[in-house]
Amino acid sequence: MKDWDDRIDEVWTAAAGGMVDDEVISRIDEIAAERGPGDARAEFERAGARDSAGRPDEAVPLYRRALELGLDEEHRPQAVIQLASSLRNLGEYEEALRVIAEEQDGHPDSPYRDALAGMHALALASAGQPERGLSVALLALVPHMPRYHRSMTAYAHAIAGDDT
Repeated sequence: MKDWDDRIDEVWTAAAGGMVDDEVISRIDEIAAERGPGDARAEFERAGARDSAGRPDEAVPLYRRALELGLDEEHRPQAVIQLASSLRNLGEYEEALRVIAEEQDGHPDSPYRDALAGMHALALASAGQPERGLSVALLALVPHMPRYHRSMTAYAHAIAGDDT
């Protein structure tokens, strides 16, 4: 018999490229129920299914619950990014930015830092701060550039109106 993670992965693989609908949510919920309501990973998967189905209002409380229960280092940053995305989609930009800032401050060396920066840039743009969003995106790209670190960093700060 396949383990829990494999069965969750199968559902997501089958849904890839298609619309996540009530059937996908039901399949995820069925597998998640095996772990019970006090399992962070199960709540994370349930949230992701609703999020992918375009139901951010249903996903947000599940992401919050998963984070409260305590996710591992692989799934916590994913939950934060997805929670911030859902909050952004609901127009709750300040809350999205708060969640992002907490993750960035608490885990500056996370392997998900660039993905978090991307969500940060989107949330800033949606919140009416596109220049700051562009700055965040540029600063996330700088370490990946073979040259121009100093100039791109300076441009990014100048665009955002930073004095630093």
